[in-house]
Amino acid sequence: MKKVRCAIYTRKSSEEGLEQDFNSLHAQREACAAYILSQASEGWTLLPDEYDDGGLSGGTLERPALQRLMKDIEAGRIDIVVVYKVDRLSRSLLDFAKLVEAFDKTNVSFVSVTQSFNTTNSMGRLTLNMLLSFAQFEREVTAERIRDKIAASKARGMWMGGNPPLGYKPDGRTLAIVDEHAEIVRHIFARYLDLGNVRLVVGELACEGIIAPERIAKTGRATGGRPFTRGQIYKLLSNPLYIGEIHHKGQVHAGKHSAIIDRAIWDAVQQMLATNRQGERTGSRVSSPSLLAGRIVDQHGEPLVAVHACKGKVRYRYYVSRSLQHDANRHATDGLRIPAREIEAAVITSVAGALDDPLALLTQAGITLDSDRLRMIFKKAEQLAASVRSRQRDVITDLVNKVVVHPHEIEIRLSVAALCRTCTIDPANSPGSISLTAPVRLTRTGRAIRLVQRDGRPMSQGKPDPGLVELLRKARSWWQQLETGTVDIATIARNEKVNDSWVSRLVRLNFLAPAIVEAILAGTQPASVSATSLRTASLPINWDEQLSMFGM
Repeated sequence: MKKVRCAIYTRKSSEEGLEQDFNSLHAQREACAAYILSQASEGWTLLPDEYDDGGLSGGTLERPALQRLMKDIEAGRIDIVVVYKVDRLSRSLLDFAKLVEAFDKTNVSFVSVTQSFNTTNSMGRLTLNMLLSFAQFEREVTAERIRDKIAASKARGMWMGGNPPLGYKPDGRTLAIVDEHAEIVRHIFARYLDLGNVRLVVGELACEGIIAPERIAKTGRATGGRPFTRGQIYKLLSNPLYIGEIHHKGQVHAGKHSAIIDRAIWDAVQQMLATNRQGERTGSRVSSPSLLAGRIVDQHGEPLVAVHACKGKVRYRYYVSRSLQHDANRHATDGLRIPAREIEAAVITSVAGALDDPLALLTQAGITLDSDRLRMIFKKAEQLAASVRSRQRDVITDLVNKVVVHPHEIEIRLSVAALCRTCTIDPANSPGSISLTAPVRLTRTGRAIRLVQRDGRPMSQGKPDPGLVELLRKARSWWQQLETGTVDIATIARNEKVNDSWVSRLVRLNFLAPAIVEAILAGTQPASVSATSLRTASLPINWDEQLSMFGM
């Protein structure tokens, strides 16, 4: 008689009662073992391995015992899988179809003790699929009931579980305030109102030694015990639980728990969060605001995000492709990284230049002007141009709708409504925006993209590059020390904590052509003159050759 190897699989959805000496899993196993024993005359033999999943839903196949069962089936160790009921194996019709397909590949049969199913014949398969459809229907109905119950409970202001936010702890179906943690929450809200920037709040908390309190979840997982991150601060500042509200699918309900934050403070913080998009802070709080934040995109429509980096006391601002900012592993050539000062200078120059001839600008917008109002319109346009040239942020953000950076030009879309409002003109039947183009091209220098005018000069509005000026200063200082004969390159390198070759390369800049030095100090040097090119280029002694090398 052929020996038929049988494996029993048991499952229970909840963990309730599993701690008992005899639970549901034991009852299922006993019933299945008795059935196998009744088939001993057919050669059925129970395998010693136990495949039990306690506290796991039948809506997924990611169950440890089931996965172990499937591996043993693939290894050819099992002939028949025996379960108490079919829904113990799966409540999903799609998942069950996958299991039956896997059984068929290895010629494994499936038997349900209480439902007399045998998957080796077509009638058994039909009946099994029908029953499983009802099992899946029951599961979906149960899920809908649970969702409805959660929605109804939240509408009554009840806490429905999960990890409570900082400042609270579970207290039945509501939340209780943890005074020590609530003080931290209030402090964070207050500092954000004072500083107006999440990054600064995170830095100040770190300096004060305030870290996220360590908390232990019901699962035993520990959280906190580390400095706050920006993401944590953003989530904390926008959590409505702190004002005693519970939000659920767009609905706002009054919670049964007490509020930690006053409504006035909450509203002020939400207003600040809404207006403080990346790089878009008010001019009163930052000396060099990013004028084009939220309005600049590349030729494919991908936003360029305003970022900055500090080197010493110098603050460098850039507009960086969003994908490049979020993926540090991407190569620099995959996106744009444009110095903010240059792109803003190009936009300001183009917009102010267009406003110098308001008649042409308004004609482009299709607006007919009355001759008796021309003098007043020219005066208003002149005032508007002066505001743009003085970099008044509110004027620029109102006037400029979007800036599109193309490889060989910049497209600037102006708001016709803002233009007409300033010039006290009726904008009826006029387009929403008109476009200007700035004939500048992109050129790459290291990681950054430079904006270059047609004659090769950068868009810098005559402001010298602090990095280049610092290189010239070091070169001059080190050469003066070498001229005294009291120190050598090795001594300077040791004092500056750099290597000898670095000092040697920088000292050569003391012999730059005067025209190049003057251009750097005036901020009119071409894009080819950069910190990288000055450090790495082999400078010829002849000044004319230097000018030719840098395209001057």
